[in-house]
Amino acid sequence: MIDFTTDFGLRAAKRLKEEYIAWLTTVAKNGMPQPNPVWFYWDGRDILIYSQPSARKLRNIVRNPNVSVNFQADAEGGSIVVLTGSASIQKNPSQHDSRYLEKYREHIPKIGLTPETLAKSYSVLIRVSPNKLRGF
Repeated sequence: MIDFTTDFGLRAAKRLKEEYIAWLTTVAKNGMPQPNPVWFYWDGRDILIYSQPSARKLRNIVRNPNVSVNFQADAEGGSIVVLTGSASIQKNPSQHDSRYLEKYREHIPKIGLTPETLAKSYSVLIRVSPNKLRGF
């Protein structure tokens, strides 16, 4: 279990709550890491990511559920946060997490969608259960 009570753990938890973009890295069939920027929601235990059903990252996760999630470094190359863990896939969840939709409420129209069309297009839930935290 990750300790979010240390100084670094508190900084990581803040980024999980406040950041809008994270990098999800899956592993391709040939073993090559495949980083992708994603929208996400931290529910306090898992990182929730919604995906289009045809995304290659889903096939990668089926083959190898080991993933990492990290955030962009600051301008000086610091504030590094990398979480590693396992991902699971849930096709056609009954609905998108309302907290996820609220977080991106202002961003959804900027990509030409509504919450309803986003839910239809990004209809697969990736649930990342982190088990290790590293960075500085």
